[in-house]
Amino acid sequence: MTSDRRASWLKGVLDLLVLASLTDGENYGYEIAKDLAGAGLGQIKGGTLYPVLNRLEEAGLVAAEFRVTERGPGRRYYRLTEEGRRTLTEQSGLWLEFDEAVRTVLSRGNEEGAR
Repeated sequence: MTSDRRASWLKGVLDLLVLASLTDGENYGYEIAKDLAGAGLGQIKGGTLYPVLNRLEEAGLVAAEFRVTERGPGRRYYRLTEEGRRTLTEQSGLWLEFDEAVRTVLSRGNEEGAR
């Protein structure tokens, strides 16, 4: 199993990461993707990101507003709703518990391999 599994791991947690990226305030898709890439998550293409943003908006976790710009095309800005903040808090806790369980199992596997 030498293939890179990061893309499939990211798929399972991207909604949560997008919510977390909006905790400091509103932002638009390209900047959200840049922030996530800057955190070491790799390039997230629009064809992946925008369906996530649409799904989060439909669920009431983010609100969106289209704004016309003086130069270039208009942008759709996203911000967390109160429901989005509650969901982020709850789901972050669950993810961190899951992460801890995975780390426990993986470290046990690494200890066995070192023997």
